[in-house]
Amino acid sequence: MAGQGEADQLSRQRFEIEGGQPIAGRIRPSGNKNAALPLLAAALLTSQDVVLRNVPAIRDVEVMLEILADLGVAVSRRGPGVVALRAAAVDVKDPEVRMARRIRASILLVGPLLARRGHVRTPPPGGDVIGRRRIDTHVLALRALGATFEPGAEVYDFRAHSRLRGAEIFLDEASVTGTENAVMAAALADGRTTIMNAACEPHVQDLCRLINAMGGRITGIGTNALAIDGVERLGGADYTLGPDYTEVGSLIVLAAVTGGDLVIEDARPAEHRATRLALGRLGIGWEVTADGRDVHVPAGQALRVAAEIAGAVPKIEDAPWPGFPADLTSIAVVAATQADGMVLVHEKLFESRLFFVDRLIAMGARLILCDPHRVVVSGPSRLRGQDLVSPDIRAGMALVIAALCAEGRSVIHNVQQIDRGYERIDERLAALGAKITRADD
Repeated sequence: MAGQGEADQLSRQRFEIEGGQPIAGRIRPSGNKNAALPLLAAALLTSQDVVLRNVPAIRDVEVMLEILADLGVAVSRRGPGVVALRAAAVDVKDPEVRMARRIRASILLVGPLLARRGHVRTPPPGGDVIGRRRIDTHVLALRALGATFEPGAEVYDFRAHSRLRGAEIFLDEASVTGTENAVMAAALADGRTTIMNAACEPHVQDLCRLINAMGGRITGIGTNALAIDGVERLGGADYTLGPDYTEVGSLIVLAAVTGGDLVIEDARPAEHRATRLALGRLGIGWEVTADGRDVHVPAGQALRVAAEIAGAVPKIEDAPWPGFPADLTSIAVVAATQADGMVLVHEKLFESRLFFVDRLIAMGARLILCDPHRVVVSGPSRLRGQDLVSPDIRAGMALVIAALCAEGRSVIHNVQQIDRGYERIDERLAALGAKITRADD
C-alpha cells in the first residue's frame, strides 16, 4: 500500500503529451473502481476471508485499503489485482479522520460497521469537488433500519442500540452509495428490507452478488427494487469484479477522436447501450465481436452530429442507470469538440463537473457554458496543446483525451486525480501508440 510519502510524490507529477497520434491495438479495461470500493467495505460484514479479484491498482483503492488496515482488517496481496481481507477484529477503532477525508467512498464504511458492531464515527467524506455531495439518502435509509445519527462539524456519529431491523425504504434519490450502504446494513438486519428507487448500476449489482456469495439473500439485482432478507452472519467469498465501464467509454472516445483502430477486450458490451445511443449522436460507433465479449472501434470514423427531427439541436444528457453515465459527461464534451455540428450536453447530477471546460476553451474549443449544468459545443475544433491542471478524475481523463487529439505538446499537472480512477493509464496508453510520459513537477 502507498504511504503518505509516496502519495505526496505522486501529487507532484505531471503528464507530458504530444498529440496527433492515433491510438491503435488491444487493451483490457481495469476492474471497476466504483465496484472495488464498496466490495472492499463489504469485507467488514464478516470475520472470514473475502478474496477480491480484478481489483484496480488505483489511488482510491489504496486509500481504502489503508483505512481498512487501520481499522484492524488483515489485508494481503495474492497476486496482481487480487486482494484478500479478513476483518476478524474490528470492534473498537473508527475510521482514521485524515485518511477518511481523502476519498468519498469512506462513507461506505458506515453500513457494514453499523451492522457488524452497532456504532461508527466518521468524518464527512472527501473526494472530487464536482458539486454538493449530500449524505441525506444514507441517513434516511439507515434511520429506517433503526440507526441513530448525530451530525457534527468534524465527525458524524451513527449508532444502532440493538440489531438493525428490516424495513420498507423508498430512497429520496437513486443514490449509488446510499443504496450500497443500505444494502450492506440490511444484509445483517433482522427481517426483510425492501429498497425502492434503488440505484442499479453494475457496481451495485456486483456488491449484491458478492453479499449473496457470502451467504446473503438479495433479490431484484439489476432493478430499482431490491429485497434483502437479513441473515445472522455472513461468511467468506471469492469474487471477481467486472470491467470499469467508465474506462471502456473513455477508451472508445479516445480511439474515435484520434482516428485509431482499437479493440477493448472483455468490455461487457451490454453495459454500453445508453453510451452507444449518446455517442452515436456524435457519429461514434463500434462493433461487438462475434463472441459478444469485445468492443472494436474502427479507424477513420467521420464524427458528425446527428440532428434531431425537424433539425433541432440534439442533446446528450446523463441519467441514473441504465441511462448515460454521469461519469462519462466530461468525456462526451471532448468528443463533441471533434464532431461536425452543434450539440447540447446536459449534466444533471453535479453542479461543478462542467467547470473544467475553460481548459478546453484555452485549447481552442468552441463552446458556451450556459450554466453549471449545460454546455453547448460547436465542432469540429482544432485543439492546440496547452499547460493544464486536472481538477478531478473524469475531467482529468477528458483532458488527457483532448491533449492526445490536439496539435502540439500539452502538460497536465495534478495527475494524482487521474491516478485515483485510471490504473497506470500513461503506461497503458503508451503501449497503444500514445506519446505520453510521466514526469515529476
